[in-house]
Amino acid sequence: MSREHTPVGADGLEALYPFLYAGAGHVDAVLDQVEKSTVDKVHEIVALRAQVLAADRERLFACVQDVARAFAGGGRLLAFGNGGSSTDAQDLASLFLSPAGAAKPLPAFGLTNDIAVVTALSNDIGFDVVFARQLAAFGRAGDIAVGLSTSGNSANLLRAFDEAARRGMVTVGIAGYDGGKMAELDSIDHLFVVPSPSVHRIQEAQTTLYHALWELTLGALDDFGVDQP
Repeated sequence: MSREHTPVGADGLEALYPFLYAGAGHVDAVLDQVEKSTVDKVHEIVALRAQVLAADRERLFACVQDVARAFAGGGRLLAFGNGGSSTDAQDLASLFLSPAGAAKPLPAFGLTNDIAVVTALSNDIGFDVVFARQLAAFGRAGDIAVGLSTSGNSANLLRAFDEAARRGMVTVGIAGYDGGKMAELDSIDHLFVVPSPSVHRIQEAQTTLYHALWELTLGALDDFGVDQP
């Protein structure tokens, strides 16, 4: 899967999984190290999710109210990101559009779904406008723009948020590390930052975060007179 960062080379993999590069050894010893590595990573993501919840609990509920209000008013959700974050954006859109169980489907779209549009804009104008141009064409006041990034520095996301804000959309940013340039924008209404140096842990926590956003939004729709089946 494509990512937003430089691919991990052999040296990077050795740092992550030293037991794979230790030469021939006893199988049980290798399996013990694999188990320890797995358990350590589980502890890392559990702790990171708890940290994000503690820091962003109130902000998340405020965001849920704005998103539910937008859907209740006829708004649509437009999600976008690059690489692995593009896959997460598509997943987020599919959660709303095709929810599990008997929940009401809501209008949501991933802006990387149409590869013809993505490649046309990238080739004819530039990749930095690939999301902003689509928001300019489809976005309207009362819609919701959700952008995901591990680094928070993607130029096409920064331009997309500015375009969405100009159009009166509710803007939601999900970033990693220290938030990057997304943390400097005035055009993001609700910003959630997963503070980790590991892109793997960042994306795992971001997945939890946007699933919580989806689930809580469905629950909040009742408050705005939107009946769930």
